Amino acid sequence: MKQFDKDYKMLEEMYQDEYFPDFLVDKVKDAMLNAVAFLETGETNLEKIQKKFNEMTWAIHDIQEEFEENDSELETGARESIGETVEYILQWFDIAIEAEDAIGEREW
Repeated sequence: MKQFDKDYKMLEEMYQDEYFPDFLVDKVKDAMLNAVAFLETGETNLEKIQKKFNEMTWAIHDIQEEFEENDSELETGARESIGETVEYILQWFDIAIEAEDAIGEREW
């Protein structure tokens, strides 16, 4: 089973931007790492993988309000950073799902 790239810096743009509190970016990253852990099991069923990315997206939805409470929001910069990270994850594991589709359930 393939392990995720330990050198890849997930959500790097969000961490570099003071607009996004690191502790909340950590929560987004945790949701993504949950999906990564699922892929590291060797799962190849695209429906199951999409379901896991939907769960990740919903977990990120759940912290939107926390961003707002901390004078931040999941806006364009966050969407791009999340999208780039999802795209990298999918490519790393050779998953035939487009990043836009993987996070298609997003409301941010």
